[in-house]
Amino acid sequence: MSTEENRLLVRIAELYYNEDKTQSQIAKELNIHRSTISRLLKKSRENGIVKIDINHDMAGTYSIEKKFESLFPLQKVIIIPTVSEMGKKTLTQLLAKAANSYLHSVIKDSMIIGFSWGESMTAVASELQEMETENVVCVPMIGGPSGKLDSDYHVNRVVYEVAKKINAKSILIDSPAIPETVELKNALMNTQFNKELTEIWNNLDIAVFGVGSTGLSQKLMWRQFYGENVLSALSSKNVVGDVISRFFDGNGVPAQSDLNNRTIGTTLEQLKMTKIRIGISESVEKAKAILGALRGEYINVLITTDETANSILELMGEKEI
Repeated sequence: MSTEENRLLVRIAELYYNEDKTQSQIAKELNIHRSTISRLLKKSRENGIVKIDINHDMAGTYSIEKKFESLFPLQKVIIIPTVSEMGKKTLTQLLAKAANSYLHSVIKDSMIIGFSWGESMTAVASELQEMETENVVCVPMIGGPSGKLDSDYHVNRVVYEVAKKINAKSILIDSPAIPETVELKNALMNTQFNKELTEIWNNLDIAVFGVGSTGLSQKLMWRQFYGENVLSALSSKNVVGDVISRFFDGNGVPAQSDLNNRTIGTTLEQLKMTKIRIGISESVEKAKAILGALRGEYINVLITTDETANSILELMGEKEI
């Protein structure tokens, strides 16, 4: 690399990291295309010009992360330190910011990225910072709501917003997540569009999703997405939670049910074929569900809070950290 190019990398890094300027501002100041700024910032990290040193011990979460990595086959664990005064909205935002940072480190050109629905996913789409990619495709991993879910939480909105921010192609779905009958589901999946979508689900590089808990099934959002009939059917099953509307028990064993047979979305088998499976979830009430998802190996990148992590350890009979 030439001295002149090194000087340019250093200058861009100074403007971005030390002077806190946006990529657009730097592009204007240096008369360089914004996509080039993004590429050169990445190059400055790869070449050691910029080194990011995170002192995990300051947050007191490093030991918890290492504990989880020893208990489960995880690629990455990100534990967010919390204080009791934090509200639900703040916690969701913190998890989304952590997801943003991690996604920026793993998204590469020509990847296929799948998303689920819900509050956490909406926050991820909102917090995600712009980045330049080529030939990336963002897809929904689940159909739309059966009830009257707030449009902010719809999977299509999540997919569209993320794709817009990372210069990717978005593929949207117009089928319901849970058709009324298996016959209707089969007919919908037999359309050319859904056949192609199924093939895409077989080739996901990254999956991003929350973890649902049946203990919270009385919440309005659940009822709006699934409808009353689905929730009553769940009560007779020994399930603790779900990922992408695929339910499982405390050991991560999939729940065999009419509901599962009717669901339009990525199967748990397809999910486990995905190289990077990012589960984003928090709350003591969801600890059993997250533990089930970890035991089922549906998650290999966990983003949660210290309180939730310690609740999971307690359920396992492990010493809290």
